[in-house]
Amino acid sequence: MPAKMPILPYGRQAIDEEDIKAVTAVLRSDWLTTGPATHAFEAALAERNQVPHAVSCANGTAALHLACLALGLGPGHTVIVPAITFVATANAPRLVGAEVAFADVDPLTGLMGPDQFSEAIERVRTSGRHASAVFPVDLAGQCDDLQRIADIARSENMAIIEDSCHAIGAEYRRRDGHWHPIGASLDSDMTVFSFHPVKTIACGEGGAVLTQRADLDERLRIFRGHGIHRNAAAFVDADAGFDHASVNPWYYEMVELGLNYRLSDVNCALGLSQLKKLDRFVSDRRALAERYDAKLTPYAPSIRPIARSTWCHPAWHLYSVLIDFEKLGKSRSQVVRELEEEGIRSQVHYIPVHRQPYYRMRYGAQTLPGADAYYRQTLSLPLFVGMGVKDVDRVVGALTAALGLNSLPARRRGH
Repeated sequence: MPAKMPILPYGRQAIDEEDIKAVTAVLRSDWLTTGPATHAFEAALAERNQVPHAVSCANGTAALHLACLALGLGPGHTVIVPAITFVATANAPRLVGAEVAFADVDPLTGLMGPDQFSEAIERVRTSGRHASAVFPVDLAGQCDDLQRIADIARSENMAIIEDSCHAIGAEYRRRDGHWHPIGASLDSDMTVFSFHPVKTIACGEGGAVLTQRADLDERLRIFRGHGIHRNAAAFVDADAGFDHASVNPWYYEMVELGLNYRLSDVNCALGLSQLKKLDRFVSDRRALAERYDAKLTPYAPSIRPIARSTWCHPAWHLYSVLIDFEKLGKSRSQVVRELEEEGIRSQVHYIPVHRQPYYRMRYGAQTLPGADAYYRQTLSLPLFVGMGVKDVDRVVGALTAALGLNSLPARRRGH
């Protein structure tokens, strides 16, 4: 009997002995929660992304929430969010009491570009409101024209929180032709990362907010740690009649209603070890994506990769394709099941957020044709460090078989 083929998930972490040693060293140290590893990880994140401030936190959702709190978003504010994203991008502003207006996306990339952003601003204005902030999303690991989006936002006096949970390691181009790390936050107030195991680097769970602004860095840290600020020099012990700073080192003030969103030294030790391999991880993922592109070329337009942004050197978190299921006479659910039978696990990123029951009940049914078109055709195929070209070929073979495309003439299949 032939050996059973290994399961290929759509995403998976890549952990080696260096990572295990880094975590073990923390477990043998005096610090498990926020300590030296946390500070080292934040410093390395800031240096890697050419930004002065990096604040680690519990996960990407916490990072989005902290960013909203740091900006003071709340009731009376409206935030524009692309309809194609994970629900957390929209949930974070709702958690602070802001309303959400969904922007449409390019049906070939799933990205909100300047045109879709401008259209969303006009819809908000027509409803009698003013948009206070925008959350551009770097879907799958690539971005649209961030500088143009920022120009539009700033002309409307809007804050910008870039959801780059998919895109650590990516670079983007500004109009002067220079390339910058996504996390440099040159065209946003803050950039948010996630370090979930299926992302490019993993902390187990973890997130971070990066910013150029010292005032936001301070507010992020206050909200991350229960709203507490340790400003000893500002307090005078009324009973003793002297400045407490010299004798009361325990003193603290809760100045905001904050949360415990800190990331532990255990998580940060893993993240720091992973960060050292980021360039290799990004390179490996790009090479796998290029192999997919080449193997799928003969099957276009029935199957095609999502369109590539000209503004970005991507760091692929996902390898998403667009499939004309209707033309091929095969439902996506059938294809997903047949791939599963072959040990290949796919996923859909994402169900448009404006379709979710909570948001339908709050804002009513909405028509966003680009988002709906993208959703109808998208499927994410396995992509993770540790895959080889034979794995890519196996996925493409199983996918084309499930879609009934293996009967194409050999010359069209590139053989």
